[in-house]
Amino acid sequence: MSDVYARQSHDDQPTVPDFAPPPLSVDDVTAAPPEKGADGRPWSRDLRFMLVVLAAIVALFLAFALLIAFSPTGAAISALAIIAAPIATMVAAYYGISLALRQVRDARDAAESAEARARAAETSARESDAWAAQMESGLRVSVAKLRAAGVDTRDVERAAGTPDEFF
Repeated sequence: MSDVYARQSHDDQPTVPDFAPPPLSVDDVTAAPPEKGADGRPWSRDLRFMLVVLAAIVALFLAFALLIAFSPTGAAISALAIIAAPIATMVAAYYGISLALRQVRDARDAAESAEARARAAETSARESDAWAAQMESGLRVSVAKLRAAGVDTRDVERAAGTPDEFF
C-alpha cells in the first residue's frame, strides 16, 4: 500500500488539534490577571458576587445599627433610605453586569466551538473529496487497463456503481 492516503491536506489555515488551547487574542494579552484566592486558584464569578452581596448586607446592617443607636426618627429613616437605595442599586447593577459578561463569554465559547467544528468539517470534506478523486482515478485506470487487455469491464463497472456513460 502506498503513502498516498496518508498525505496531509494543505490549505491556508493549519489544522489545530482538539486538545490545543485556543489562540490568544489581544484582549487576553492586555487583560488584567484573574484575581487569586488564598489557595492560588482564580476566584469564580459566583464567589465574587457573593462577596459583593455580603459586603452590601454588612453595610446595610451597620446602617440599621446606627439608626437604632441614634434614635429612629423620620430624618434617620430618610437617611437610611438614602444609604440603602444606592447599595441595593449597586448590587443589582453588579449582578446584571456579571450576568451579561457570562452570557457574552458563553456565546463567544459557543462561537469558537462552532467555528472549530466547521473547520474540522471543511478539512474532512476536503480529504473526502481528495480520496474520492483518487479512487475515481484508480477505477478509471483499472477499467482502461482491463479494456486494453481485452477483459470485459461490465462487472467492475457494476461493482463500482457508476452510470453507463461514466467511462
